[in-house]
Amino acid sequence: MKYLILIPISLLIIATWACKEEAPETVTVVPHNNIMQYLEQESKSLTEHFSAKSISTEEWDSIRPVKYHQFIEMMGFNMEEDRDPPKVYPRGTLKQDGFHIEKFYYESLPNLFVPANLYVPDNISNPRAAVIYLSGHSHGQKVNYQAHARRLAELGFITLIFDTIQFGEVWGDHWGPYNKGWFNWYSRGYNPAAVELWNAIRGLDYLATRVDVDMDNIGITGISGGGSQSWYFAAADPRVKAAAPVCGAGTMDSQVGERRIDGHCDCMMINNGFQMDFTDIGALIAPKPLLIAQSDRDELYGIESTRQFYNSLSEFYSKFGAENNISLVETTGGHSYHPVSRKAIFSFFLHHLMDKNVAPETIADIETNAENLLPADSLNVYNGTPPASDITKTIQHSFIQTAEPPIINSRDALIAQQNKVKDYLKTRTFGAFPDSALAFDGEMIYRTADLSKFGNNTYSFNSEKGWRLKVDIFYRQPQEEKSPLLLVLRSPGEERWESEGYANKMAENHNIAYLEVRGVGEVGWAPELNWHVRRAAAWIGRTKASMQVYDAMRALEFCRTLPEVDPTKISIAGRDGMATIAMYAALMDEKCESMYLSNPPETHNQTSPKNGRDFALELLNVLRITDAYQIPALAYPTKTYLLNEIPPAYAWSDTVLNKAVNEQLYIVN
Repeated sequence: MKYLILIPISLLIIATWACKEEAPETVTVVPHNNIMQYLEQESKSLTEHFSAKSISTEEWDSIRPVKYHQFIEMMGFNMEEDRDPPKVYPRGTLKQDGFHIEKFYYESLPNLFVPANLYVPDNISNPRAAVIYLSGHSHGQKVNYQAHARRLAELGFITLIFDTIQFGEVWGDHWGPYNKGWFNWYSRGYNPAAVELWNAIRGLDYLATRVDVDMDNIGITGISGGGSQSWYFAAADPRVKAAAPVCGAGTMDSQVGERRIDGHCDCMMINNGFQMDFTDIGALIAPKPLLIAQSDRDELYGIESTRQFYNSLSEFYSKFGAENNISLVETTGGHSYHPVSRKAIFSFFLHHLMDKNVAPETIADIETNAENLLPADSLNVYNGTPPASDITKTIQHSFIQTAEPPIINSRDALIAQQNKVKDYLKTRTFGAFPDSALAFDGEMIYRTADLSKFGNNTYSFNSEKGWRLKVDIFYRQPQEEKSPLLLVLRSPGEERWESEGYANKMAENHNIAYLEVRGVGEVGWAPELNWHVRRAAAWIGRTKASMQVYDAMRALEFCRTLPEVDPTKISIAGRDGMATIAMYAALMDEKCESMYLSNPPETHNQTSPKNGRDFALELLNVLRITDAYQIPALAYPTKTYLLNEIPPAYAWSDTVLNKAVNEQLYIVN
């Protein structure tokens, strides 16, 4: 029996090999409608977008200011505004052997206070180089990482270390979408990385007031969250001379394609409306001295990813004749420091900030015996009583200013606001839409004389690379005639014939088309993937909702190519969360005759279940320019019909339409 099994298998192997030799060249068929593959595809595109090989230093001189301003805008503040030094509140000094520790807190923004320790070598006669240590995600922050600051002070550096807004003396929030369902952060354009960067900039503003600090020699370093902040700080602030991020960056294709993002805090990637990879951020640092330290079995950052962007950045640095300014230190183990990386960082700063060449192996490591370090009650600033007005716990509500509803009393004012909003959305919210549309390659895949008075046709078409959708048309009018069409967006999880029942209440002289956008029905995915999809999509500069808007826009355009459709009389409809998708599709399409909405959400500024299994209303940065309730007015001359009633917030659109163009929102019962 043994030989009866082995012989056929051997023959099969030989036959397979023979067929492979004789078969013609095969064409790889890209699977369609797979959200995980799509996210990987798009993240890889971001990683490959910046090409060190194809750009000259002259070209970079013109590109860099644009990239820099985009980066700062994504962070949500203005580096060009004049600012006074932060107000500082001293809280005592600790004398140590060879240095002392000044305890204080400073006011980064009105009522945003940052508890800090400054390690100052004794007997300073001339301004000293300074290092800012950026804390990672560890309870105790400046207490937990004190050994690094102590060692830097022993080496002669003035060293500032402070708490982040999470896990310090006051516990604010880095985790919004991560575990609280605060996906509205994406709509607000908010990311806690921006607050941390601002606090670091303001800490450096304080150092600039001190006569003992040499502002020409400023270094930054930190691990994990402090590692990513080291990238951001070096890219944002020209006063930083040298940076040594540790375990703090990876290419986007690694983060998303390998699902490493699932272990990351929300602060580990900027609010990515301009679709940047860490390579782009590294290019903004160039040609400053940059030491990248990475462990080889880090669950959050694959070493292959780090090598990839290091090689790309090295090539970029070489264009400036600065190839010696960038280095990579690899260490063994997981997401952590290693004596090798710590000593390399000390040597790096001694060389670039003090002009001292000291071999890493000759430098003593940090103190690792906890008994020789200071307890928390010695280093803490507040002693359990932070300022009563401190807004650390609520900074997510105010750091980014959301747009106030504009006052619109005329047609000109309405048109101006329309253009302003659409121009903003095209670049900051829908910037990930393809630069050129894919050919529809439309095909009728099903037809019947049943289901509707004049039959039913189903077409398939390409929406975006990797996505082929279906539009299912029910004909109330003869197919030989060009007739009005109402495109109905199906809702996730709806019952059979539910959308059909909804459509029967409106647009009686229209043919009805039904569309499942990404995330719905046949082109949906398992509900448990929604948390990952919503976070990963935002990291690569889009959202689940923006992808759905694009699908709806493409379906509208495809339907206009059909011979039985009057292209000037196409309308769109949606219920609940899909009403939001319908509104933005109509706004950006600019050709819809009408939109029919049932129970549309009144704002993007609302939270979700922490598992993300609800309608995805987030659109990157949208609240910095507009909100859902304003879209019916901004979509004019598209008419808006609401089922049964006008939700309270939408009264704004009704009032604007009435004052500006003598129009209104209509109710369908």
